[in-house]
Amino acid sequence: MILTIGLLGMSTDVLAHAVAQGDKGYIQEITGINLIAFTYLGAKHMVTGYDHLLFLLGVIFFLYRMQHIAIYVSLFALGHSTTMLLGVYFNVGINSYLIDAIIGLSIVYKALDNIGAYQRWFGFQPNTKAATLIFGFFHGFGLSTKIIEYDISPDGLIPNLLAFNVGVEIGQLVALAMILILMSFWRKTDGFFRHAYTANVAMMSAGFLLMGYQLTGYFVA
Repeated sequence: MILTIGLLGMSTDVLAHAVAQGDKGYIQEITGINLIAFTYLGAKHMVTGYDHLLFLLGVIFFLYRMQHIAIYVSLFALGHSTTMLLGVYFNVGINSYLIDAIIGLSIVYKALDNIGAYQRWFGFQPNTKAATLIFGFFHGFGLSTKIIEYDISPDGLIPNLLAFNVGVEIGQLVALAMILILMSFWRKTDGFFRHAYTANVAMMSAGFLLMGYQLTGYFVA
C-alpha cells in the first residue's frame, strides 16, 4: 500500500516510463561508441524502473526453485531485449502513454494470476510462460519508444544499444537479487501466505493506477 500511495503522488511525466532528464540530455549530446556510459544507463534504468520491478515481483512471487525463476526471468529478458533493440534500430515507436498503459496492464494481469482469479472466473489457467514473454515484448517497446524520442546518435548506435541492453540485464539481476533476498525472509514468516493476497491486491492497484495515469495523459496531452 505504501507503493500505491507513492504512485498517487507522482505526476504523469514521472509515470511515463521516462529516462531521467539528466540522462536524456546526455543521450542527446554524446556521439560515437560509449559502452561504459550506456551500460551504466541501462543498469540504472532497470534498477529504478518501478514498473519493471513490480512485474518482476509478480512473476517470481510464488516461484521457489531457482531453475523456475531463471526460466521466467530469461523469458522476460528475451522479450524486452528483442523489442528494445529492434524497436530502436528500425525506428519503431509506439505512443509512450499507450505502451505504458499496457505495461500497467501487465502488472494487473500478473497480480490477478497470482491470486488465482482466472481459474475462479473462467475455469482455466493462462500459459504463464507465454504471458511473461509477450509482456516482456511490451516492456521493451516502452523503453525503445523513449530512446527514439531522445534522438540517440546513429554514430555507434548498435554497440551503444547492445551495451545499454547489457546494462539492463545487469540491473535486472541486481534488482532480482534484492527482491529474492527480501522475499526469502518474508516467506519464512508465518504471515506470508496470510498477507500474500493483500500484497497482490496492492500490486494490482498500483497497476491500475499506472494505467489510469497513462490513459489520462494520452487523452489530455
